[in-house]
Amino acid sequence: MYIHLGGDVLIKKNKIVAIIDLDTVTEDKINQKFLKSLKNSNKVNYISENGKEKTLVITVKEHYLSSISSTTLYKRGGLV
Repeated sequence: MYIHLGGDVLIKKNKIVAIIDLDTVTEDKINQKFLKSLKNSNKVNYISENGKEKTLVITVKEHYLSSISSTTLYKRGGLV
């Protein structure tokens, strides 16, 4: 099964490691450093406009920043 992350991006459900709500993780300084290092790396794919990201999706090979909420992505994948 595939999950639509936004734009033209579809990811196989079994390749997803984590779906993280950015509002929750940005409260901690360690998480902020982690997100900053991810954004500076070449492994992040921006699906939404910069500054409108709601969710970080970590897969086996890459990371995606999506404007779709983590709850919606969970529901799309049948995880909730």
